[in-house]
Amino acid sequence: MPKVTTRELFAKALNNGYAVGAFNVNNMEIIQGIVEAAEEEKAPIILQISKGAREYARHEFLMKLIEAALEISDIPIAIHLDHGDSFELCKACIDGGFTSVMIDGSHLPFAENVAIVKKVVDYAHPRGIPVEAELGRLAGIEEHVSVSDRDAVYTNPDEAKEFVEKTGCDSLAVAIGTSHGAYKFKSTPQLDFDRLKTIEEALPGFPLVLHGASSVLKDYVDLCNKYGGKLPGAQGVPEDMIKRAVRGAVCKVNIDTDLRLAMTAIIRKELAENPSNFDPRKYLDPARTALKEMVRHKLHVLNAAGKA
Repeated sequence: MPKVTTRELFAKALNNGYAVGAFNVNNMEIIQGIVEAAEEEKAPIILQISKGAREYARHEFLMKLIEAALEISDIPIAIHLDHGDSFELCKACIDGGFTSVMIDGSHLPFAENVAIVKKVVDYAHPRGIPVEAELGRLAGIEEHVSVSDRDAVYTNPDEAKEFVEKTGCDSLAVAIGTSHGAYKFKSTPQLDFDRLKTIEEALPGFPLVLHGASSVLKDYVDLCNKYGGKLPGAQGVPEDMIKRAVRGAVCKVNIDTDLRLAMTAIIRKELAENPSNFDPRKYLDPARTALKEMVRHKLHVLNAAGKA
């Protein structure tokens, strides 16, 4: 099936009460696991490539792997740049075949954030490419993004409306208490749903995005730790909170940490239980299967199964 844009995916999601899973990809096994899960669940998906993934695997390799997935798949797939940190990176991804880009100016003062998003929008829109932006700052660490709890800032609903009007962005990542990485909460998890509702009221019918929304499922954390991992106290966003957010205007939910945990837990287990094995296929195959089952589960959490 030909690749699609996030604009198409979000319009359907908003009208039908679900969110599209945006899954970060870094190699062949991750792409295969995600796409196979989405095929089985008949769900639209977004394959996200971060700056770090692009540096690790190269743009060309990742795009060819995704092209192969498109050739054998019948589900809608968008290709999205996650956390683009410059106009030049966004331009390269647009010119290189992505169907959506995010420009993250959330660390900048409001006016400077507006300016860089507007610059990307002015380049992307004539080429039919939608743009995601971010207002507010999520705590946590993910590749090139690192924000302390002290520096985290929730999205201001009044600024959100002005920001969208001035930039012309097509979707907005909002900060309501989620965070990047495996350590999202030090105490009882809680999202600011009142703030989310106010943002939705300020931007009726506008696509909102949740970053840092992995659930950091305890079974995989425990499995990692059992086989030599060191993830004490890791916890994520409870899935009932994700389901609640999806019932509103949140139509894209980013998932990365959960994929990493599923793969790493199984690889650790396989290597520990089969120390004589030196064939990567023997541990990457079960890791791919675990990731696939994780994605299938997430598609039901997002109410996206059957929506392709």
